[in-house]
Parts: sequence; structure tokens; C-alpha cells
Amino acid sequence: MKPLKDCFPAVAFGTSGVRARVVDLTPQAVAAYATAFARHVRGLLGDKAPRSVVVGIDLRPSSPAIAAVVCHALHEAGFGVEFAGALPTPALALRCVTAGLAGVMVTGSHIPFDRNGIKFYLPSGEILKADEEAISGTLIEPNALKVPDSPPLPLESAVAREAYAHRYRECFGATALKGLRVGLYEHSAVGRDLTGAILEALGAAVIRLGRSDAFVPVDTEAVGEADLAQARGWCAVHRLDALVSTDGDGDRPVVFDERGEFVRGDLLGLLCAEALGIEAIAVPVSCNTALEASGAFARVVRTRIGSPYVIAGMHALAAEGYTRVAGFEANGGFLLGSALPGLAALPTRDALLPMIAVLAKAVQSGRPVSALLAALPASFTHSDRIQGIPSAASFALLARLSDDAPARDRFYACAVSRFDTTDGLRATLENGEIVHLRPSGNAPELRCYAEAGSPQRAAQLVESYLERAKAAIPA
Repeated sequence: MKPLKDCFPAVAFGTSGVRARVVDLTPQAVAAYATAFARHVRGLLGDKAPRSVVVGIDLRPSSPAIAAVVCHALHEAGFGVEFAGALPTPALALRCVTAGLAGVMVTGSHIPFDRNGIKFYLPSGEILKADEEAISGTLIEPNALKVPDSPPLPLESAVAREAYAHRYRECFGATALKGLRVGLYEHSAVGRDLTGAILEALGAAVIRLGRSDAFVPVDTEAVGEADLAQARGWCAVHRLDALVSTDGDGDRPVVFDERGEFVRGDLLGLLCAEALGIEAIAVPVSCNTALEASGAFARVVRTRIGSPYVIAGMHALAAEGYTRVAGFEANGGFLLGSALPGLAALPTRDALLPMIAVLAKAVQSGRPVSALLAALPASFTHSDRIQGIPSAASFALLARLSDDAPARDRFYACAVSRFDTTDGLRATLENGEIVHLRPSGNAPELRCYAEAGSPQRAAQLVESYLERAKAAIPA
């Protein structure tokens, strides 16, 4: 027997959940991770461990087969399985925290369809880094795990989906979005039907667009010119008040205003937190500094990138005595750390809460979404990525920039007033602009985040520094 992480080196935890190429998610690897999670749940909770585990999937072609192996392994480990079928990840998480169950979501989120992943949930919510380490360190004998060929999936339960829809109907009410024409870019998002039904239940007129039978890897932090052109066209043709969507597993929102301009996730999160009356907020270091400049929050904690770190930050804020705590990420996923009137806590990324809260605020104020954004401090961010860059090459570049002063001077070609190494390398330039380079925790790519005084300048910084990074990384 040896630690799980040594048994399947091509399968590993990233910023949130296990990720790997589909070809590496073999039945033995999947069964091993499901078995290790089952043992961790029992070891952690003892007599209080739940008897059942909720299992859900996204719409990737590989997800049903992976989920079937997960269900089989959980049964073998002595757990009952509630198969929730295809549903948004936060819907599965909500089922866990409200029913006291553990959960497993088979999803690769926004990464390409030739990859997939597994996310794990305790009755308290999304697992933290300490849980990941315990699961990865579980002693496993892979050959002892017997997995039949093509095990069947259990019968599907709609309870988790229905509870998720009920959450938003009850909190916001039937007239929250009355009078809005909302475009819904469906693509291959697992919650496309559920999202449309919820928006309609809140009073919006929903125009469904762009449904796809093939998997579309929508990345909410890499919205390009083609996406903007499509959004602007749809908003004009259909006279929309907003265009909305999510990533593949429904935990990251995509929102365009009435002009088809993209609402970046961290600004969406800021507007949502204001609308909910949040006191204290935890966000990754990559989020827009408009958060502090707004003066809307008594306390702001900056963390490493990844929802487990944001959750740990929310726990710290609650320990300090704050009673209205939340977090969000630059990708727009909103984490509610405290129960609010009419809204149970949901400490995992959610796409619908920020989407609905901001649209409802537009209705209440009588102002378009663009006007809500215009009222925020004038600080603009942009992000993009270079794909196909091995993580080792990205980390080597960052190490060189950190340790080699002449290389650093050549790379930035300007004075840098401060470096932040909380997660990647975040450089504050002498003129106040920010350039943040960070290897992805989920895929072989290097991401660049920039902040400047205009959207155009932020985009220029990202383009320029990604080109410099490309030139600095050996082919």
C-alpha cells in the first residue's frame, strides 16, 4: 500500500477539486479517490458521518461513466448513494449542507472536454486544503479495488435540483426581475434549463440562445473579442437588459450588461455583496482593488486563489465576530459564508446568487446594469492566458523573475514598486498599474491579470505581458 497521490501521479488536486485528462481518470484511479474520500469522511466525522453521499455530473461526455464508478466505489465503502444527475455544482453543495450529506460532483468546470475532475463536499460544505491533503495521503492498494466493466448509474433523484430552484424563488420572489428581458446563453452549461426556469419564476422574460450539444469550455476569466461581439449582437437584436450564462458546472457566472459589455466577475461580486449588506469579505489577491476603494466593507481579507482559501478566509472573519460574511473570486463565483434573512449559507462558488442579486438591484433602483457599474470606483481589470504551457515552465519563469534582478528589469521594462507572492507574482508598477502572473492550478496554462485606469489599458497590459512571457519561456 502507498499514498493515493503516488498511485496515480497524473491525477491530482488543483485549485478546487481533482483534475486530470480523461484518459488518466481510469476506473481504478476514480475508485481510489472515491474510496479515499469515503474513508476520510468516516475518519473525520466518526459516528456523525452521513449514511449517504450525493453524486452529480456535468454534461461532459465522460462524466456519466466516471460517476458510475464513483457510485460503485461508494457502495463498496458502505455508503448509500443519492444520484442527483446533471445539475449545477452549487445545487449539489446546497443539498449537502441542508441535508447533512457528503457529496461528489463529477465535473471539469471550464476546462476542455478531454479533461475532467471530481469535487468533494462534506456536510459543512466544500472540502478545504487539509481535507485534500488527507485524501491524497490515504494509503491505497489500487489492485485491490474491484471495478466491474461499465457499472450502472443509480436511479436519478430531482430533490437537489428542486431545492436549488426553491432557494432563489423564496429569497427573491416572483417579481424580483419583473420587466427585464434577459438573454440566456445556454451552450453546454449543466444548469441551462434550471437557470432559465428560475429567472422566469422571478419575473424575467428569458430569451434562450446558443444551445450546444457539444461541450463548450466557457472560461469566465478569458472572455475574448468573439464572445463580446456575440454578446453585443444578441443584446442589440433581442433588445436585452442583460445577457447571462455560466461555466460548464454552473458555479461561475457570465453577465453582460444591456450593451453587451462584459461584467467582470470581481465587480459582479462587489455589487452582489453590497446588495446583500455584507460586512466582511474574503477574496483572492487577483480581485479588483475597487473592493477596498468602495469603502463598503468593514474588513477585506485577501487570500491565495482557489475557493478553499476563500472559505478559510471566511472562517477567519467569522471567528473575528462578523455575522454577515461572504467571499467571491475574480471568476465571479460567489460564496455565502453566513445565513442571511431568507437565504441559507452556501460556502461554495455559486453563479446564480450574484447574477440574480445584481439584476434585482437594477430593477429596484430603476437603473440599467451599466449604471450600477459606473457608480463603482474607476479601476478596471482584464485577464487572459497562454494555453499549452507546462506548469513547470511557468513556475520556472516566475522563479527567474523573483530571483534574477537583471531578468526582472528586462521583463518589466519599468520600475516596480512592490511584489506580492501570495499566489504567483503580482507586480505593482510605479504608476499604480498591476500585472499579476500565475500558473493555473487546473490546466497547463499561464494566466495574466492586470489592473489599470481604463479597460483598454488593462487589456493592453495583459496582451503585452503575455507576449513577454511567451518569449521568455523556452519552446
